[in-house]
Amino acid sequence: MLHPITSQVYLVQLYNKAVRALVKENQSHSFYEDHWADSHTQDVVAASEDEARTKIAKRFPPEDGFVIEMVMAPSH
Repeated sequence: MLHPITSQVYLVQLYNKAVRALVKENQSHSFYEDHWADSHTQDVVAASEDEARTKIAKRFPPEDGFVIEMVMAPSH
């Protein structure tokens, strides 16, 4: 029997490495606020961990300095 893929809420933890480096030098990023030096948790609705990573990378692009620290699947 086939089971339909259902979306789940994944918790994604990320920060901005450029902001983190600047804050360590007592400087600020020209665009992103200093709080991006710290980890943030975002909820992402996706069918899989890979899809959650893809979705978060579109919203918080790696080329802009964002680093995904962790993707946590919902606990059952």
